[in-house]
Amino acid sequence: MPIHDATPCRVIPIRKKMGARSQRRCLPGPIPNPEVKPFCVCPNTVVRESTGTAVTVPLFFPLGYPRFFLSLHLRFLNYVCVQRNEVKVMPIDTLDILGSDQIGIHLASAGKVLFHPRELPEMILEQLETTLQLEMVPISIGGSNLIGALLAGNSNGLAVADIATETDIDELTAFGDVVVMEGGVNTAGNLLLANEQGCVASPSIPHDGLEILADVLSVDIIATTIGGQDVVGSLGVVNDQGVLLHPDVAGDEVLLIEEVLGVPPMVGTVSFGSPYVGAGIYASNDGAVTGTETTGPELNRIEDALGII
Repeated sequence: MPIHDATPCRVIPIRKKMGARSQRRCLPGPIPNPEVKPFCVCPNTVVRESTGTAVTVPLFFPLGYPRFFLSLHLRFLNYVCVQRNEVKVMPIDTLDILGSDQIGIHLASAGKVLFHPRELPEMILEQLETTLQLEMVPISIGGSNLIGALLAGNSNGLAVADIATETDIDELTAFGDVVVMEGGVNTAGNLLLANEQGCVASPSIPHDGLEILADVLSVDIIATTIGGQDVVGSLGVVNDQGVLLHPDVAGDEVLLIEEVLGVPPMVGTVSFGSPYVGAGIYASNDGAVTGTETTGPELNRIEDALGII
């Protein structure tokens, strides 16, 4: 795949500290999963069966339905499900972070660790920990709370923007090798879409930078656009079970993405129609969080695409 060097970008590898903690090492459409086929029981609900779990998901709300009650309804539906007479937290939740529904630009992870802004309220932290099932690590990148836009990686390593301070980098090297991305395009979270199998990179990253990223993340990497746009991290959200992409993704792009990430792709939106799913969703292998404006059908699509139902 040719790489278009429209804007120079340089990456500098920084190896993890000795003794520090780390964890080593298609086309859009419905995911075939006969064990969780929905069937309607009334106009507003869907019940998923055969796994022993009953989950109700709103499919339709009439025009004029008060936003306050819609939010309460979604919060209730996203909070509990019943399985074998036990109450369990559902794998998807809706919340806002620091007054924004752009969840994905505030959160990033490395393996089983979730990096989040330091200023989050205790209630939000509890929701994130319970839903995503990750270890919580507060951090800032160069004083910014936009962790998800400035940081990306997997359990092997991390890429971070060059606004990170020496203190920030020291904190990150406790979780793996670190690549510092320098130049006019340095927002690692917007330029990379990675899981444990592979990485999709923006074409603005040069060849030598891709080689360093592949070495630090210990995965195969390709450079491609999504829907003709370079900011691939904002246009897709991925875990080790699936990937949700911008609705305008092209067929040849889908094939490349599926090959390198090793998971089936689907397309969808978030926050009442936004195509920037990477900016609006954060997902682990166990759950996902989105903004409070996300609709019932969008939540259903996110669950299906990321295999968290």
